[in-house]
Amino acid sequence: MSPELISVLVLAVVFVIATTRSVNMGALAFAAAFGVGTLVADLDADGVFAGFPGDLFVVLVGVTYLFAIARANGTTDWLVHAAVRMVRGRVALIPWVMFALTGALTAIGAVSPAAVAIVAPIALSFAARYRISPLLMGAMVVHGAQAGGFSPISIYGSIVNGIVEREKLPGSEVTLFLASLLVNLVIAAVVFVVCGGLKLWRQGAVTGEALPAPGGTGADAGPATGGTGTGGAGAEAGTRTAPAPAAVATRPEAPPAGALTAPVVATLVSLVALVVAVLGFDLDAGLTAITLAVVLSTAWPEDSRRAVGQIAWPTVLLICGVLTYVGVLDEMGTITWAGEGVGGIGVPLLAAVLLCYIGAIVSAFASSVGIMGALIPLAVPFLAQGEIGAVGMVAALAVSATVVDVSPFSTNGALVLAAAPDVDRERFFRQLMAYGGIVVAAVPAAVWLVMVVPGWG
Repeated sequence: MSPELISVLVLAVVFVIATTRSVNMGALAFAAAFGVGTLVADLDADGVFAGFPGDLFVVLVGVTYLFAIARANGTTDWLVHAAVRMVRGRVALIPWVMFALTGALTAIGAVSPAAVAIVAPIALSFAARYRISPLLMGAMVVHGAQAGGFSPISIYGSIVNGIVEREKLPGSEVTLFLASLLVNLVIAAVVFVVCGGLKLWRQGAVTGEALPAPGGTGADAGPATGGTGTGGAGAEAGTRTAPAPAAVATRPEAPPAGALTAPVVATLVSLVALVVAVLGFDLDAGLTAITLAVVLSTAWPEDSRRAVGQIAWPTVLLICGVLTYVGVLDEMGTITWAGEGVGGIGVPLLAAVLLCYIGAIVSAFASSVGIMGALIPLAVPFLAQGEIGAVGMVAALAVSATVVDVSPFSTNGALVLAAAPDVDRERFFRQLMAYGGIVVAAVPAAVWLVMVVPGWG
């Protein structure tokens, strides 16, 4: 049995154990990375740790730390009230506002995870307050980020167009952008309908006071609690109602929700500073967020005393463990092995759809840009035969590799999972995983049928 096949089988075993034994999948993945890396791939500890996502670790910790403080001092309450006023009480419009906001951020040059890190905590705090499905809100944020992600001036768009130019393939920047925009817009509309958006429309315009206050004690609602990261996919992805949210964490002596206190003003300034630093100066979102959180903690320690405990530690363990194992797979050549095996198939259309599926499956656990950078060159040999249109194939690969970023193992999905307050985190994890599985199963075939089979380009 080849080392590459062994590594794939071990990954399947990790999923099965995590599903049946309720063990944190990240812890299992760390053990698998150690075992496969040392016994099969002949890697030392440094080789195993090479796949540890240090940047994502800091992003998850920093962003959840900063927004735990924002919840504690009433800033998220203020933002929620401001959002309601902006749409004149039409709560159903808020998911679309978040979709458009993240899309605009990525279209003008923000890296997709940075845009999601900025918008997701606000969007999901709103969802918790007004009993909107967190799956609906999280999906709208992620798909919004991907909708704008391939504009000609965006990071993803620039990278893919650069790869196309380097490989001397025919390209169309506008087609690439519109393909991603339309696919994600259609998916967002479907999710909106399935996850209760029509019910939100029917309730009409409301005010914050007119809506029922969130119930529950909030005793175990913080990001530090919740699921063990089991890998079951049994939950329905299209649930219409979210778990009953618990109360938003505030100090007993806190002023009424929506009040502009000094800590709220300072936190709002910090959030603006985060956006400017990430988008304007290309600073790391995680390091910037954790620095701002430390400043706020120093100024108002009573607001942030429990914030460190509300960092999404189970999610951090889950995501970092799985991605470390994926790094071992990459180090030992498993991903390249799978791609080359598909690329050698003699039927171009079959090879095209299989490459789209490989891009979707691997990207659900790894870097979308990295997967596109590997798969587009693999497609060059059969694109050269002239039976497959290069423009449509590149667009299909790009969409397949990014639309799955709602998976809880991808950076964007992990940020959504970590940012959701007052939810049953294990149930939400299963929802994201099931929804990600549906997207992986359906979208590559759909974009292949629409973009590749007609022979665009």
